[in-house]
Amino acid sequence: MKPLNDFALKQRKYLPTFTKATGKPTVYIPGYPYEDEHPMPATGFHGEQINILYEQLSSYFATHTHIYVGVDNFIYYREGDTTKSVAPDIYVVLGAAKFPLRRSFYTWAEGAVPTVLFEFLSDSTADEDREEKVQIYLRDIGAQEYFIHQPEMEKPAEFRGWRRDPSGAIVEMPADARGDLFSESLNLSFRWTDQHHSHVRLLRPYLPDGTPITTAIEERNLRAAAKMRAEEAEVRAEEAEVRAEEAEVRAAAEARRRQALELELEQLRRRLTDR
Repeated sequence: MKPLNDFALKQRKYLPTFTKATGKPTVYIPGYPYEDEHPMPATGFHGEQINILYEQLSSYFATHTHIYVGVDNFIYYREGDTTKSVAPDIYVVLGAAKFPLRRSFYTWAEGAVPTVLFEFLSDSTADEDREEKVQIYLRDIGAQEYFIHQPEMEKPAEFRGWRRDPSGAIVEMPADARGDLFSESLNLSFRWTDQHHSHVRLLRPYLPDGTPITTAIEERNLRAAAKMRAEEAEVRAEEAEVRAEEAEVRAAAEARRRQALELELEQLRRRLTDR
C-alpha cells in the first residue's frame, strides 16, 4: 500500500477525462417502476462483492462531481417503453452529475448512458450475463465496456470483459499475464483475489501502475498504522532527546572531574617544586 498523500497525487493523475452529460439529473419519472415486483435475493458472496466494489469506486471517484456510480437499480434506455430496462449490479456513468441520487437512471433525460457495467454471475442469470447482456449493454444501450465475474470461490473462476472498438464492433478484452483486464474508459485495471476467510473471489480495481484502491476498512487501517508509526517516531525522538540530555549531563560531570584532577595534579607539582 502507498502513502495516502502519494495516492492522492496518483488519483488526480489517473482520473479519466470525459465530457459532461447533455441532460440533467433526474431522480424519478412517474410511470417507470423503480422496484422489482419479484426481487431476487443476493447471496452473501454477491453482497460482499457488490458492496466492496461499489464502495471502492464511489470513494475513488468521490472528488469528481460528474461521475455517477449506480448499484442494482433500473436503467431505462428507451423513452416511453418501460420494458427496455436493465438492473446491473454496478455501473458507472462518466459525465452524469453525482447528485442527487436517483431511484432509476433514465438515459434520455440525463443525456448520457452508462459507460461501464458490472455483473456478478449467479446460477439464475449467468447465461444471460454472458450472452444477451453483452448485446444489450454495448449495442442497445451504447455502453463502452462490460465486465462479468464469478465471486463464489466454490465455482470455477470466470472474469471476462467486452468493449466497443472505434468502429463500433464488440470485442472481448484480452487479459494480461496475471489475468487482469484493463478498463480504458475508467483508466483502471481489475483483478480478482481469493478471500479465504469469506470464500469470496473478490474483484478489485487498481491504478494503471498497480496501486490498489483501498476499501474503507483498509483505509482506516492505513491511517491507524500511519498514526502509530508517527507516535512511535515521536516516542523515539523523545527518548533520543532524553538520552542526549543524559549524555550531556554525564559529559559535563566528566569535564568537572577531569578539571578537578588537573587542579589536584597542578597542586602536587607545585609542592614538589617548592621542596
